[in-house]
Amino acid sequence: MTAIPPVSDSSRPEPRPRQLVINEDQEALRTAVRDLLSDHASWASVLARAETDAPYDISLWERLSHDLGVTGLLIPEEFGGAGGNARDLAVISEQLGAFVAPVPFLGSAVLATAALVAVRSEPVASELLRRLAGGETTATLGISATTVPGGVLSTTVQSVGGLLTGTVTPVVDLAAAEHIIVLTWDEGEPALYAIAPDAATAVVSAITPLDLTRPIGGLELAAAPGRLIVRGDPALAAVATALVTGAAMLAAEQVGVAQWALDTTVAYLKDRHQFGRPIGSFQALKHRMAQVWRRVGLARAAALAAADALAGESDPDEIARVVAVAASYCSETSVFATEEMIQLHGGIGMTWEHPAHLYLGRAKADELILGAPDQHRTRLADLVGLPGS
Repeated sequence: MTAIPPVSDSSRPEPRPRQLVINEDQEALRTAVRDLLSDHASWASVLARAETDAPYDISLWERLSHDLGVTGLLIPEEFGGAGGNARDLAVISEQLGAFVAPVPFLGSAVLATAALVAVRSEPVASELLRRLAGGETTATLGISATTVPGGVLSTTVQSVGGLLTGTVTPVVDLAAAEHIIVLTWDEGEPALYAIAPDAATAVVSAITPLDLTRPIGGLELAAAPGRLIVRGDPALAAVATALVTGAAMLAAEQVGVAQWALDTTVAYLKDRHQFGRPIGSFQALKHRMAQVWRRVGLARAAALAAADALAGESDPDEIARVVAVAASYCSETSVFATEEMIQLHGGIGMTWEHPAHLYLGRAKADELILGAPDQHRTRLADLVGLPGS
């Protein structure tokens, strides 16, 4: 594995106050996404799809793209996108998490799009952005899904004469991607290439996931023809931007998962009776739900702060610090909330017919994507200069 040194910026302007409340336009967007998902992504339909060989709901993805412009939200207007920002994207991510929607949002609308936007002046990038904005195609970022934002980027992929050879695994939303943005070594320097998977030179293999609603895969490249996007430091910077954006959006998604777990469990505790009383009236269970409620509220604030830092084009180090906090806290909160949901639902929470396992699977898988909580805390310690970090 060849390590590529990270790109850094030593300037540190004073951070601005964070906006931790969404505005009216974002509230309207959230309502529109929630209404669409309520109509087309019930947990029963998601569970039924998870049992098939076609886990992605392409029809739902097309509705999100064409009816609401989700695929082009982060793309500038000059390329046919909505010209939105990370705050807008976080609103959508939270709702998709609340429905564990089986769509390639993280890979295509976040990771691949963020990388391409960072180098949007390059011809191949601008072409792909226009197609992504219109929902004409899907993409993903061909880098290991466990890569930690701000860490040392690495790749085993080599490019010789525009032909790429190497392995990338695991990759999120790979099965749905028509274009893969791959980080390579090209003539001794890093480069980004766009490739299209095929049965001969760019083979996609499925990996059994924890999360049945978000498949992951491995990519085997054997002299796969690619189109050069950009070389050198801009390639590294584009991947670094994509990773930190992905971590922030993942945090928002984890808030959606945790909020659903909280709401569903509270409703169940009000409905389930023992000894002539709703079990939610028992003090011990009230305390457990209070802990989940408290953590979900803090997680939402952390996720909004991360999205706001990205949207406000803050100092890169400040963005890294805020995103590391959100990625760590939201990840653990999502797992905590879903595990409590399983426990407090009793026997029914352990059955396949109840949606609890879908949310636990999403929470546990998200805990590993783009860095585990302890990795983000280690990164945060480095950023703030804690002794011994």
